[in-house]
Amino acid sequence: MDIRTVDQGFAVAPQFQPAEMQTLADAGYVAVICNRPDGEEEGQPTIADMRAAAQDAGLAFHHIPVWGGQFPEAAVAAFGAVRRGTDGPLLAYCRTGTRSITLDTLANTAGLDADGLIERAASAGYDLSQFRDRLGK
Repeated sequence: MDIRTVDQGFAVAPQFQPAEMQTLADAGYVAVICNRPDGEEEGQPTIADMRAAAQDAGLAFHHIPVWGGQFPEAAVAAFGAVRRGTDGPLLAYCRTGTRSITLDTLANTAGLDADGLIERAASAGYDLSQFRDRLGK
C-alpha cells in the first residue's frame, strides 16, 4: 500500500484492497474516506466491500465521491467536516490519491495560505498548482 503522509493526522493513498483495512487500523488510523464513485474502474472493490472491511477493522468509513476533475463545494465541505470531526489519524483514498489530496487542500483544514497548501501537497508528491486561483492569495 502506497500511503503518503500529508501531516501528523492525515494521509492519502491510491486504491487498495479491503483486506488492507486491518493494516490501516494496526498503523493507528481511525477513519477512512473514499473519494471514488462505485464502479469507476473494472476490478475496483465496491464501496460496500470497503465499508464492511473498514468496519470489521474498527475504522469509521466515509464515502465522498467526486469525478471528472470536478470538486463541488458540497463535496469540499463534507470532506472538511469529516476531517475536523475525526479524532485521530485519517486516510483518504481514490484511484491515485490526487482527488483526496485535492479535496483536503480545497477544504483547507490546516488554515494555510495558497502557497502553503500547494507546498504541503507537493511534499506528499502531488502538484496542485493549477488550483492556486481557487485557493486564494
